Formats: sequence, C-alpha cells, structure tokens
Amino acid sequence: MAQLIISVGREFGSGGRVIAEELSKRFGIPIYDRHLITDIAEKTGLSPEEIERYNEKPKHIIISRKVRGYSNSIEDNIAEMQFNFIREKAESGESFVVVGRCSESKLKNFSGLVSLFILGDMDAKIKRVMEIYEMDEHDAREFIEKKDKKRKRYHNYHVGLHWGDSRLYDLSINSSRLGIEGTIDYLEQYIKARAALEENK
Repeated sequence: MAQLIISVGREFGSGGRVIAEELSKRFGIPIYDRHLITDIAEKTGLSPEEIERYNEKPKHIIISRKVRGYSNSIEDNIAEMQFNFIREKAESGESFVVVGRCSESKLKNFSGLVSLFILGDMDAKIKRVMEIYEMDEHDAREFIEKKDKKRKRYHNYHVGLHWGDSRLYDLSINSSRLGIEGTIDYLEQYIKARAALEENK
C-alpha cells in the first residue's frame, strides 16, 4: 500500500478533530495531535502542560531573536520540534493522520499527502461549543473567535500563507452541510479515490 498522509486543518468548533480521529480509525493509521506534545515533553523534560502553554503560538517578536539560525523563542523551538516530528514520520514511509501543525504546507512534497480543511457555519459551531464546553452563546462565540485567531496567527507566521485559504488544501469542506458523520463518509470516499490514483501511478 502506498503511503497515505491525511492532513486536517480546521476551524474551532467545526468538528475537525473528531473527523480526523474517525478517519484514522477507518483507514487503520495512527493520528498525531496531542501525541506530539507528549513526545516533545519526553524529549525536553518539560511537562505536557508546559508544552501546551506554548503550543501553536507565534513567538513574542520583541523578546525573541535568532543567533546562527537558532531561536531563543520557546514557541519557535516547540513548533520546529513538531514540524520535525511529522517530517520524520513522513520520511520513514509511515501512513498517518495529522491535525494542524501547518502540515498541509510542511509535508506538501510528499506524494501521499491529502490535505483537508474543515470549516463550519458559525451558528453550528457555536451550538457545538456550547454543548461540549457548557458555555452560553456569547462565551462560545468569543471562545471560537479567540481560538481561530490564535491558529491563524500561528499558521501565517510559520507558513507565510493564509490559514484557511482553499488554495492551500486539496479539499475544503463545510461540516455543517452534511453533518459530522456525513462529512466523514464523504471524505473517506474522496481519500480512497485519491489513494487509488496514487497506487496506479
């Protein structure tokens, strides 16, 4: 079987992580998301909580600088460790699902990459966040906007291209249209079609 790498970018509240987890089950391949934090914690001696504090955040420009190519920014270093982790997995020939981490760009040279971006209608995302996090509508909207702003800054800083721009991905899909299960079913068929093309090359 040819290598398959499924990259999942997502808006907060769109169900992107749930979709990624189910795709990993359906294709029988591992998923890398929180696992990256655990791996880096083991390598650095930092706790997962400390890694999470700096995860998917751009560096503080005022207090950060590079010397001979090395950064004194914890945010930069943690990001690079995660990019290196997924590149090493890809270079080993392993098939996997990866959530975020600019993977649609960092792994773009691997022929087995299928890059997806999951978005959703704001009202559907608010409803989902209200249910999961037990928030009222106002707090849910603010939480979504804060999370997406953070992801956008992180992505645009490390890639230099706009997060969520459909030209960066093989497929962008609104999970509010088909629902989470329907979206997963649709994506499974799309990925199978892509994998078949790769097999026949």
